[in-house]
Amino acid sequence: MITTSIMNRFAATLTLSALLYAATASAAAGDAARDQAFKDQRSTARFLSQATFGPTPGDINQLRGSSASEWFQAQLALPPTYLMPIFEEYAERAEESESDDEFDLLANEGATFGFWRNAVSAPDQLRQRMAFALSELLVVSNGGGEVLTDVPQAVTWYQDLLIEHAFGNYRELLEAVTYSPAMGYYLTYMGNERGDPATGRVPDENYAREIMQLFTIGVLELNLNGTPKRDSDGQPIETYSNADVTGLARVFTGLNLDERFYDVEEDADALAYSTPMAIFPESHSERPKQFLGTTIPANTPAAESIDAALDHLFAHPNVGPFVGRQIIQRFTSSSPNKGYVKRVAQAFNRGSYRLPDGSQVGTGQRGDLAATLAAVLFDPQARKPKGKAAGKVREPILRFTHWARAFRVQQVTPEYNWQLWDTSGPGMLGQHPYRAQSVFNFFRPGYVAPGTETGKRGLTVPELQIVNASSVPGYTNFMTGFVFAWQQYEDIEELQEEYDEEGIGLDASRVVTSFLPNYRSELSRAEDADALLRRLDLLLTHGQLSSATRNAVKEAINAIPVYDEESLDYRVKFAILMIMTSPDYLVLR
Repeated sequence: MITTSIMNRFAATLTLSALLYAATASAAAGDAARDQAFKDQRSTARFLSQATFGPTPGDINQLRGSSASEWFQAQLALPPTYLMPIFEEYAERAEESESDDEFDLLANEGATFGFWRNAVSAPDQLRQRMAFALSELLVVSNGGGEVLTDVPQAVTWYQDLLIEHAFGNYRELLEAVTYSPAMGYYLTYMGNERGDPATGRVPDENYAREIMQLFTIGVLELNLNGTPKRDSDGQPIETYSNADVTGLARVFTGLNLDERFYDVEEDADALAYSTPMAIFPESHSERPKQFLGTTIPANTPAAESIDAALDHLFAHPNVGPFVGRQIIQRFTSSSPNKGYVKRVAQAFNRGSYRLPDGSQVGTGQRGDLAATLAAVLFDPQARKPKGKAAGKVREPILRFTHWARAFRVQQVTPEYNWQLWDTSGPGMLGQHPYRAQSVFNFFRPGYVAPGTETGKRGLTVPELQIVNASSVPGYTNFMTGFVFAWQQYEDIEELQEEYDEEGIGLDASRVVTSFLPNYRSELSRAEDADALLRRLDLLLTHGQLSSATRNAVKEAINAIPVYDEESLDYRVKFAILMIMTSPDYLVLR
């Protein structure tokens, strides 16, 4: 009865208006504030909450008092941890089995399993987080149940493209994305034919529109600080017209899957969807391509046309503030102020950034993503003490990975946790990696939530777009299963029978320890509510747990009598769940 009543009370308090208070005062702190990133345990936990999939206790202890600049440079130097090798593990397992179902059920989720494994365990945390942030800007989704689901190598390879280019140049990333089969299929320009006046056929315009609207310049001309430019009448200035879309669409004709694989290879789709699309000159438009004030002459070959188009888009002054603002939103602030956006855009345009220790990040070429990310994380707005200048709602995916890393889960084998196969439903996390409902991502960067305190202030809070009456209790229920380690109570024999009937080659006995949390340190403090809360405040809210939440959690866990180890365990789990469903946790400040 105690559990039910208090859990219901906390779920009820999780309203839209309580989710975020993001102060956007102008940044006045300088390099001195940025140098405090690893000053103590709390500041270390806060920085790692922004820059990774969640701090671990070991990282907090080891990095405290060290140089965040050196950590950043070390993360840049780590080799990438790719997903395709993880996918191939599942594919090899399927080859050893006689069941096709196992391939369908397990290998088809290889991109998902690889994401969870890398997010929780990969050493190159900064790169993995940046790739995830880019996946919400350059969106591809395998949630449609079509080719991108049936050929899982497509999205796996696309994720690896983002991982590969996460610290590279945005112009090079745009090119890699343009030639990727996953994007070609998702935005329907794969097999795009040149126009035919005789039949009235015109090139598909989908990618031409979205590469401008969503990937590079947006719909309005921007100042360097991200605010809209205005004409003499005070009206915003649109960046492109339908004529620009039509002209640019001619550029993206003649791209299709490399047909060489279909002549000699048994797994042709798998190979073709994990290599760049090929150019078919006979399908490429020979007409002039006029858009955004430039003209690519008639009869320009496809590769040259694409290069020229991407160069022209990339050179647009909107790209720095447009891309920079969205990277800020994914790491530190849902509603960054003008000064913050301007400084990040300047780093993007310079292609370099000086870290607090004086070392330089970036190649000096415009569009350097490592320099842009450094500017996001080390800006005074992000590093201001106690997060008074910036804040963001934690995405559901990041809440789960934070829990898994904070409590050092055992056996990171997501295939044994059915909940992780698809977390997109409102009864789950309400968000699943690489499974957005549309090219507009899970949420729009300019979303202002109606009927909320942030909405009254005109603050953009994209993450609130997926918060509703179903997702709030859905998240609570999802985390309850993991926090309380319900997998320990599975009927192994019955589960093994189900696996065998479905032809899934899994050992059900491994379910018990998959994603099993380690609460040893927390259990040692469980008799003392204050000591337990200090520990959880560090791991989960980096010292920003409010008095009201602290008192409520303390009252609840003190109401649980201490009889034995089981009751101590219950105290720990209930305290974790209450904090992770509180506004203090849901808003990363």
